[in-house]
Amino acid sequence: MKHMFHALILGLLPLAPLPGLASTCPPAPDHGAQIKGLIAQLQQAETPLDGQRLSDALWALWADAPDEAAQAVLDAGMSKRTVYDYAGALAEFDRLVAYCPDYAEGYNQRAFIHYLRGDYAPALAQLDAALERQPLHVAALAGKALTLIAMGRDRDGQMVLAQALKLNPWLPERGLLRPELLGEEL
Repeated sequence: MKHMFHALILGLLPLAPLPGLASTCPPAPDHGAQIKGLIAQLQQAETPLDGQRLSDALWALWADAPDEAAQAVLDAGMSKRTVYDYAGALAEFDRLVAYCPDYAEGYNQRAFIHYLRGDYAPALAQLDAALERQPLHVAALAGKALTLIAMGRDRDGQMVLAQALKLNPWLPERGLLRPELLGEEL
């Protein structure tokens, strides 16, 4: 039944004017305490398996959209990204951000599409927007680090990567940390 509802919403959203929808999006679920708790557990995790399990739990919280309509659009965008339909995915994430402008994951997903396309300046702007809405979005921090590095801003990228790794030392990007670029700031 839930999937039929998603299909119905996906079919109706393109027909609805986006400015009118923006006022109907509820606030994103407040997972702040859970996110802080998972980050604390990540910092104490002793095995890669535990780190992965806790990281997956964080992703589940970030990907918990404000309502069924937003969830359907997020899921559609992620499905399109999975099959390399970057234009289609970006269109979905644009719809998500227009509908729910306070939901950080919409910006994070838009940033990822820009990054995959090599459009680093727009990716960076979207990551900053995501982090403004959810400062503990560790994946957005890691994405920002990768984007800065791709832009040739290695030191800035390393500083952001170090910040992300303080929150989650189990990030897959941990192998990219180059302490020699940070000096005593690490």
